[in-house]
Amino acid sequence: MSKSKIFFCFCLSFIGGIFLSSINEIPQPVQLGFLILGIFLISVLWKYKKMAVIGFCILFLVLGIWRHQEAQSRIVDSGPSLNGLNDSNREVVLTGVISSEPAIGEKTLKLRVKTVLITVGRFPEYKYGDKLEITGLLKTPSEDIDGFNYRNYLQKEGIYSVMDFPKIELLGRGFGNPVMDVLFSFKNKFKEIAGNFISPPEVGILEALVFGDEGKISQEWKDKLNITGTRHIAAVSGMNITIIASLILSFVLSLGLWRRQAFYLTIFLLVIFILMIGAPASAVRAGIMAAVLMLAQHLGRLQASGRAVIFAAGLMLFLNPLLLKFDIGFQLSFLAVLGMIYLQPFFSDFLKKIPDPVVFPLRAALSATLSAQVFTLPILIYNFGRVSLISPITNILIVPLLAPLTVLIFIFGFAGLIFWAFGWILSWPVWLFLSYIVKIIDWSSRIPWASVFFKEIHWIWLMIFYLILGFMVWRLQESQKLKFLKY
Repeated sequence: MSKSKIFFCFCLSFIGGIFLSSINEIPQPVQLGFLILGIFLISVLWKYKKMAVIGFCILFLVLGIWRHQEAQSRIVDSGPSLNGLNDSNREVVLTGVISSEPAIGEKTLKLRVKTVLITVGRFPEYKYGDKLEITGLLKTPSEDIDGFNYRNYLQKEGIYSVMDFPKIELLGRGFGNPVMDVLFSFKNKFKEIAGNFISPPEVGILEALVFGDEGKISQEWKDKLNITGTRHIAAVSGMNITIIASLILSFVLSLGLWRRQAFYLTIFLLVIFILMIGAPASAVRAGIMAAVLMLAQHLGRLQASGRAVIFAAGLMLFLNPLLLKFDIGFQLSFLAVLGMIYLQPFFSDFLKKIPDPVVFPLRAALSATLSAQVFTLPILIYNFGRVSLISPITNILIVPLLAPLTVLIFIFGFAGLIFWAFGWILSWPVWLFLSYIVKIIDWSSRIPWASVFFKEIHWIWLMIFYLILGFMVWRLQESQKLKFLKY
């Protein structure tokens, strides 16, 4: 067994430990038993290399359990400056700066100030870098909302208190990071230009696709996106970024660029995209996953890149173990990349009769879309309790357009910033693309039995789904003579 394979096993064991601790508390005696077993295999059976490797794997499993438990215990008493103020029914006065871009809803804004998430009315508007004096009641986030642990979801991002509709006084503006302030200002100007040329619901899809901002998408259209299994296009999700980055790489390669040139251009565009949307942690993590996939394509070693993805995931989970359970974006980006690594060659071969024109690599787009969807479907059902039966058809009709549409939207935005007439001219093809997407989603959502609801699904069924999926992919690998899962 090579060193790289051994290291892969260690990373996988560490992730496994975090997973086990995430789904159920591991008793101390069980942890101690694993620890003793691992040390025994290493110290007594050292001359048997495989047994020693198994011993180290057990130790990394225990390390994963410890790391997750440490993260869990750390957040229980976090936020020492606010300790004792949550749920005290006493008004507190906080002074702080909005540290991230406000999340815009239909009727509310959500502002992050230090470790507090504040819900306020839609108006007056506040923005990143505003210094506020806030008077209100601090509360502990609800632990359970429709079966979802909202408290831990917020705590993984360092938010330990919430405050609803407090009294706010604006003390000043421009107290944020100057670089982020420029990026957010550019983003808002970009959205203003889009709103001048494109009307709802198309402009809502545009802002959601490019910036992850669903503020201009009505509840009716959110329901349609859920029914058709296309909600991922209305968010800066890991799955979406991964697919778009892969398609952009295929697109620029089809234009005649050398592989090295295409790789660096795509990485550059990916970085610009993430910066433009404010570089939220979820987008950065998704970007890392996408970069790993593109690096594998750049090196021509797509099938050998699974280890790199596992290492990247292990590193992210070491830094924040709570991502595995509470960050759906992390789950989707991780699974989408694995799907594209292991299934894209199969789908590309299966769809070889589909034309792959130079300007629009349709086969690459379809194979990437199907590969990612197969791997992410079980986790989507588990998290949302819904499976869209029309989703495969709808996504096949829409997702191949996302890469060229995203590029076209950015060209349109930059053109509009330079000269109004340029923006007006380019707004027409952008509107045409968006209108097509809107029509497809609207049509698909009206089909009877387009989606089916499930009752709460136990995590054991999730494991069974992925075990079956892994076996099926392994069988495909054997039949296609692909090097898959031979670690």
